[in-house]
Amino acid sequence: MNFLAHLHLAHLADSSLSGNLLADFVRGNPQDDYPAEVVDGIHMHRRIDVMTDNLPEVREAKEWFRPHTRRVAPITLDVMWDHFLSRHWSQISPDMPLSAFVGYAHAQVATILPTSPARFVSLNEYLWSERWLERYREMAFIQQVLNGMASRRPRLDALRDSWQDLDTHYEALETLFWQFYPRMMAQAKEKAL
Repeated sequence: MNFLAHLHLAHLADSSLSGNLLADFVRGNPQDDYPAEVVDGIHMHRRIDVMTDNLPEVREAKEWFRPHTRRVAPITLDVMWDHFLSRHWSQISPDMPLSAFVGYAHAQVATILPTSPARFVSLNEYLWSERWLERYREMAFIQQVLNGMASRRPRLDALRDSWQDLDTHYEALETLFWQFYPRMMAQAKEKAL
């Protein structure tokens, strides 16, 4: 899962949106560095990552990538799941428009920024002002995100080309999303993530 899905599932589970977004920027045990609710959110994010990578639907989707892009398939798919979530938000969360959710999430995350790692603070400057979560619905933006990650981390250069795998298997990936994401939502509501 990527940013939007982690925030959405955290919201459904009444977990810390801040901790769930911060998790990728924290190494090791966060216990001594953050409040208990943020630590719980970090742990939830980590459980979701492990669970998602092991879902049969996600394992199947990874196989659709060509040999030279398969190594980056987990990253590419995480971004793609956010595309489908953003694109279908009104069906998935009819009671709260995406723009309202983004405003709510931003307010939650802003509370921890003064004591957060510099890389996380930098991400937040762009995430909210450039409306990433809403723009994920645009496939051109997904390509831009993948290219940006490849530019920042040369060993992930295959992300640029993984765009073709998404384009080739778009409908099948969308079908898989609808198979597993509602299950994850139900688990979040039951606090089973």
